[in-house]
Amino acid sequence: MKTLLTTLNSKYIHSNLAIRYLQRFVEDIEDVDIIEFTINQSTDFIASEIYKLEKEIIGFSVYIWNIRETLRVCEILKIVKPEIKIFLGGPEVSYDMKEVMEKYDYIDFLIYGEGEETFREFVEINQNEVKDYKGIEGLVYRDGREIVINSPRPLINDLDKIPSPYEKTTDEFKNKIVYYESSRGCPFGCKFCLSSTIRGVRYFDIERVKRDLKNLIEMKVKQVKFVDRTFNANKKYSREIMEFLIKEDPKEINFHFEVTAHLIDDETLNFLKTVKEGLFQFEIGVQSTNKKTIEAIGRTTDFEVLGRVTKKINSFNNIHQHLDLIAGLPYEDYGSFKRSFNDVYDLKPEKLQLGFLKLLKGSELRLSEKLYGYKYIDEPTYEVLENDFISYSDILKLKAIEDLVEKYYNEGNFKNTLEFLISNYYSSPFEFYEMFSKFWTENNYHILSHSKNKLYKILFNFINENRFKDNTIVYNLLKYDYIFNNKNTKLPFKFEDEKNNYDFNIHEVLKDDILLNTFLERYKDIPTKKVINQVNIVTFSIDVLKIISNDFKLIENLKEVHILFDYKDGSIVQCKTYDITNIVRRN
Repeated sequence: MKTLLTTLNSKYIHSNLAIRYLQRFVEDIEDVDIIEFTINQSTDFIASEIYKLEKEIIGFSVYIWNIRETLRVCEILKIVKPEIKIFLGGPEVSYDMKEVMEKYDYIDFLIYGEGEETFREFVEINQNEVKDYKGIEGLVYRDGREIVINSPRPLINDLDKIPSPYEKTTDEFKNKIVYYESSRGCPFGCKFCLSSTIRGVRYFDIERVKRDLKNLIEMKVKQVKFVDRTFNANKKYSREIMEFLIKEDPKEINFHFEVTAHLIDDETLNFLKTVKEGLFQFEIGVQSTNKKTIEAIGRTTDFEVLGRVTKKINSFNNIHQHLDLIAGLPYEDYGSFKRSFNDVYDLKPEKLQLGFLKLLKGSELRLSEKLYGYKYIDEPTYEVLENDFISYSDILKLKAIEDLVEKYYNEGNFKNTLEFLISNYYSSPFEFYEMFSKFWTENNYHILSHSKNKLYKILFNFINENRFKDNTIVYNLLKYDYIFNNKNTKLPFKFEDEKNNYDFNIHEVLKDDILLNTFLERYKDIPTKKVINQVNIVTFSIDVLKIISNDFKLIENLKEVHILFDYKDGSIVQCKTYDITNIVRRN
């Protein structure tokens, strides 16, 4: 049989792990082809490309982000080639199989649950002249007008029987994000997550994992994103993987892990302190700091420990941390979410990801939706509109705030300006974003997309409109943030107190022996005309470095300073700054 496995990824840079597992699991009995598309391509184009391959069986890996487009492609293929057999697999079709088959008569089969063994038996049966599907566990099929749901398949206990998709090096993953798993399952039972439906954790052999990771490093992938639900559930196992990656010392690649903070002990913290900058990236789910909410969703967490751990890791300046919050959980009203937001914001992660609850098929929260008065559209992405605790109006307010957090906080381009504004003029971070989002929508900024330079100009306009008591400090901090994040002294905004950057000879300053020996030792043997492309010397009317080092507290009688900006290629620390006022004045 001519079989094709395919999917629609959310971005071109992504790759699909599931279809590669299936392909490898049957390679000894059939050559199955793979092709990947993205949801940004037209469904007509995708259908035409698949049609031209002249396959007899097409399998699609489906998720909430691609189910609509996938179904459209399937419908087109079935219309133009009725004899083609189409099957779907994945979490989006593993919980209401009968309804899916009844609603979409152009789908012939569903594979639900873990798919590798089911797919192998499916391929074997299709090689026979008589095709009898009734004995294949985990399969849904049509028998005339009847929809047959076979019994579920037990989980695979020995994961190493599944061949790895990464055993051989190839160029297809170069500069791409590769999804990888070293384990399946989760030790926790969060009711909003599908992992809660299957308890226990199963692990791949550690030596296999090391071989795979070594191959991925050699393939020069951009990022390895571990899909393990709790990567550090087994301390010894996860530590061995991280130690292996440190020893390999890969260049221009990072490894993303979902970790649970309260499982990170002092020994592990001491180890993490030694990790090369940018090698690891942690995603830590907080979801809420409301204790009643945490109990209702069955989450296991200790925010006090989480806070201590994340602050400690933050102090190392070597690991990006992404902390997650979810709006729409039980007992989390607008005021409660505000407190959760402020609690997490104060931890100062590199990214604060605000999500909105999705009632996923099969999750416990969806099964108890009436208990909490959930209202949502029963189509992907199943995002909650409101519930008994939070209104649609408040959800919209949070969405506006989420947009600004993404643009202004998570990108890291406005760090010091935001810190000063929040510390001195607002009762909390949430209040600042509330007021900023009100300004944003009143001026219709939410209607258009904006360049990074335009975002600076908009914040400048917000500062102007509010006429803060110490606007000179705010302007200088915004100028500092802009130059810190851009090798450019041409500001996208103008303010009266702005100083001329070059009322001195920058070439002469850069030749200064004290400056070279103290701050720019790595440039000592490089011609000045090349050094000037890597640094900036900028004049500020007030001492912004003193404000920053003093935790953004107001200081009077701040004097003019000349600051050296030394740009580097680090993923965490991309620029270093030094007060060189005395050196500039001497030259």
